Amino acid sequence: MKVRYKIYNLPFRYPFTISRGTKTHQPSFVVELEFMGITGYGEAPAIAYYNIPVEKMATDLETKRTFIEKFAFSDPERYWHYLHHLFPANPFLVCALDMAGWDLYGKLKGKQLYELWELDTAQAPVTDYTIGIDTIEKMVEKLAEKPWPIYKIKVGVENDIEMVTELRKHTNAVFRVDANAGWTLEQALHKIPLLKELGVELVEQPLSKDNWDGMKTLYVQSPLPLFADESCVAEQDVDRCKDHFHGINIKLTKCSGITPARRMIARARELNLQVMVGCMNESSIGNAAIAQLAPLLDHVDMDGPLLLAEDIAAGQTFNYGRIIYLQNTPGLGITGVHF
Repeated sequence: MKVRYKIYNLPFRYPFTISRGTKTHQPSFVVELEFMGITGYGEAPAIAYYNIPVEKMATDLETKRTFIEKFAFSDPERYWHYLHHLFPANPFLVCALDMAGWDLYGKLKGKQLYELWELDTAQAPVTDYTIGIDTIEKMVEKLAEKPWPIYKIKVGVENDIEMVTELRKHTNAVFRVDANAGWTLEQALHKIPLLKELGVELVEQPLSKDNWDGMKTLYVQSPLPLFADESCVAEQDVDRCKDHFHGINIKLTKCSGITPARRMIARARELNLQVMVGCMNESSIGNAAIAQLAPLLDHVDMDGPLLLAEDIAAGQTFNYGRIIYLQNTPGLGITGVHF
């Protein structure tokens, strides 16, 4: 096994703003695993909120490169367990390597992962398209530029009801809102009924990630389903979300890859929680991993490449939100990686 990596700083088409701040570029760490002349790719975007920059991923990889490369690769799940113990404090790096391991495995088997898992892509939900926080006029312009069946609208600011009200005047599409932990309990109790009247389908992470008491109260009173994001990072968080949220939004980078995400999906089903997998503004490499899991999901948020001005691979495309899988491309279903 040989491992290489490359760091990218991918520009957004528009500055991307959520309740915690604005960014113009997405730093991303991409790895390449080579085994028996076949290469697999994986990706982990850096998110400042989690304090694992791309430089940290590179340093950790170089420190234990020998151990990464010496593993006798045969099964990506076994490789994930090995990596998980090798980098217990860096789930982002583990995610990139786990993803590359699955891409490699699919290529060795000559099938996309959904085929190996015997999933029906016709069951994959339609992806949403995110409208970041901006002036109301600019948000309306973004919406008009991208006709789509489902929009995720970033909220968590003072005038968010005004924003959603104006956007609703311009489309009958499904709305979801994501507060990114931007509300207090009192604000959420006031705003969520108003959002329901505006045709909003669900609310993502209304309160701060550790406000479990507040979520318990909101869970009982909310007229809309509540989905955990920042409150559901790793596998052990799934059980805690029961009776506090109606569903979870799994992020591959945060939970450390495809391998634990599959277990999280299974556990959520056991707890009668709805399941979404969301992107963190990955390129088509990370997005392709989400696409492989999509038939298992109730909702999917995989618009990362649509929000970026540049991509580093070719992968799944969309027909009005419906995922179009590349054919004859085993593994993650990507091609043309710029590495």
